[in-house]
Amino acid sequence: MTPRPAVLLAGATGLVGGLALKRWLAKADGPLLLAPVRRPLALTHPRLLALPGGWDETAIRTALESQGAQLQAYACCLGTTIRQAGSREAFLEVDRDLVLALGGIAHRLGARQALLVSSVGASAQSGNFYLRVKGEAERGLGALGFERVDCLRPGLLLGERGERRPAEALGQRLAPLANLLARGPLRRYRAIAADDVAAAMVGLCGRNGDGRHVHEYDAIKAVASG
Repeated sequence: MTPRPAVLLAGATGLVGGLALKRWLAKADGPLLLAPVRRPLALTHPRLLALPGGWDETAIRTALESQGAQLQAYACCLGTTIRQAGSREAFLEVDRDLVLALGGIAHRLGARQALLVSSVGASAQSGNFYLRVKGEAERGLGALGFERVDCLRPGLLLGERGERRPAEALGQRLAPLANLLARGPLRRYRAIAADDVAAAMVGLCGRNGDGRHVHEYDAIKAVASG
């Protein structure tokens, strides 16, 4: 019997992760979704297996075996802010260390592809702490041995979050004007709907080919609309 295809979705309770979750579940031929979570999900579905506190390899392996499933991809939408995390060290633990820890588990369990929601401007050599951490997460994920790695680099995400982010809320109000001014090489910095990023992640999952692929504003919009 052919194993059921499965995706390990990290960050399913967040903005992009929650939207990606709904999109995957809406697909009649969608994969089984394994979602390690710290707080309960607001929905249930026959193809959704929430794993409260299930951030370790044994829990994820057991879940796959119980469902007769084979892990195909690791989709990571984890992300916080220094203010939410409480310190730079705590921010690192989520946006880099947990991203890579789960990536390592996914690769060992057979996933051939990794998809990561990163940030425009991400670079391991950046002088900006936030962008450097995002770049380190991208670089670390690429070093784990996945056949294909897709890094989605959106600008400001547009959408309703479950928590307050005052600076982001202000940015969302100014986004229409800022997007009009962001032309040419600056287009990649345009604000983008979180649902477009989610749609692009779902659309890219299962793509053929190998290597590392970076998707910024125009590429994300193209996949999302395709």
